[in-house]
Amino acid sequence: MTAPEQPESSPPAAGSPKGRLARDLALYTVARLGLVAVVTAVILGVAALVGVEFPLIVALVFALVVAFPLSLVLFKNLRRKVNLDIAAVDDDRRRARADLHARLRGEQG
Repeated sequence: MTAPEQPESSPPAAGSPKGRLARDLALYTVARLGLVAVVTAVILGVAALVGVEFPLIVALVFALVVAFPLSLVLFKNLRRKVNLDIAAVDDDRRRARADLHARLRGEQG
């Protein structure tokens, strides 16, 4: 009888579904934060050109409100990649769980 394989605690490989999910999610997050920064800079720049003093926190709040729907349109492909990666990770977990249940029932896989 062989010992069951233990999952490694090493970080996921970039080619694995978990690795792709981590990479794509990080890229999507950085892109959305960058968009907030750009919109904030535009708001503050326009306010400076007009000669109005605009508080940074208010500009950030407006930028968040504007960047949210804008990011859904601008980063549609990144969002789709993240959704596909999430589905792949869920599928892997579902298969691993089914395999575990089969082994616990004594079935050979």
